[in-house]
Amino acid sequence: MSSESPEFLGRIARLFVYPVKSCAGVEVAEAVLTTAGLDLDRAWMVVDAQGRGVTQRELPRMALVRPQLKTLEVVLRAPGMLALHLAIDSVEAAVRVRVWDDEVPAYDMGDVAAQWFTDFLGQPLRLVRFDPDHRRLSNLKWTGGIEAPNQFSDGYPVLVTSEASLAGLNRRLAAAGHAPVGMERFRPNIVLGGVEAHDEDRVDLLRVAGGAVVLKPVKPCPRCPIPNIDPATAQASPVVGDTLQGYRQDARLGGAVSFGMNAIVLAGDDELLRVGQTVAGDWRFD
Repeated sequence: MSSESPEFLGRIARLFVYPVKSCAGVEVAEAVLTTAGLDLDRAWMVVDAQGRGVTQRELPRMALVRPQLKTLEVVLRAPGMLALHLAIDSVEAAVRVRVWDDEVPAYDMGDVAAQWFTDFLGQPLRLVRFDPDHRRLSNLKWTGGIEAPNQFSDGYPVLVTSEASLAGLNRRLAAAGHAPVGMERFRPNIVLGGVEAHDEDRVDLLRVAGGAVVLKPVKPCPRCPIPNIDPATAQASPVVGDTLQGYRQDARLGGAVSFGMNAIVLAGDDELLRVGQTVAGDWRFD
C-alpha cells in the first residue's frame, strides 16, 4: 500500500468493548488493543449448569445487563437488580467451560456473581473469566494459517463495520415503514466513518495510526438472530433479519446473511486505539 495514496481512507468513528459476552457493550473513546482484541473484550462469559456459554440467542434479557468500566472493576447493572461489582484482578476457582465447539480453561467468579445472573435471567448460571494464559485460536482456514488468539468472542479478535453500512440498512427499513435501528444491535468493536457502505467487506488491510496498528479483515460476520433483539427492551422482531436477507446474502458464507467483517491483529499489540484516528488501506482482489 502506498501511504501517500491509499485506495481506502476512513476514520474510527466509534469503539465498543463488551466485557461480558452477549451482555450490553460499553462505548469508549479509546481502548488498548491486544492480539486477542480490545482489552477486556469478552473477558467474561455466563455459563449454564453444564459449563456451556449462553447468549442472547437463548436469553434475550442478557441485552439488559449493562457494564460500566472503571479503573479496577467492572460494574454490572440490570433492571431491578443491585449493582454487581467485579474486581478486574480477582477470580476464584479454576474451571473448564465450553464456548461453541471449544473447551477452554477459565476461572469462576464466585457465588455472588452466580446468584446475580441466576436471579436476573431465571435459571442456574455462573459467571466465568477467560484464562489469559490459554491461546484460543481463530479458525486457521479463514486466517490463512495465521494464529490469531481471542477470548470468549464468537471466534475472532475484532469485529469491524461502518456507519454507512448501518445507514444503508436504515434506509431500507424506512422505505418499508420501519423504525431505524442502532449500531448496538450488531455488536462491533470498531465502527468506521467516512467510507461507503460495506467497504469493510472489500479492504485488504486496515492500517491505523500511521501503520502502528494493522488489522486484517478475514471473514464476513454471519448474522444470527441477535440483531433482531432491541437492546433497550430485549424484545425481538424479525424485521432486521428479514431486511438483511433481501440484500446481504453472502456467497462466501454459502448464502448466509453477513454484516461487518471479523478481523485479526497483525500488528499493534498494546497500542491505543482512539476515536478519530485515520484508517487507510487498499482494496482486496481475490
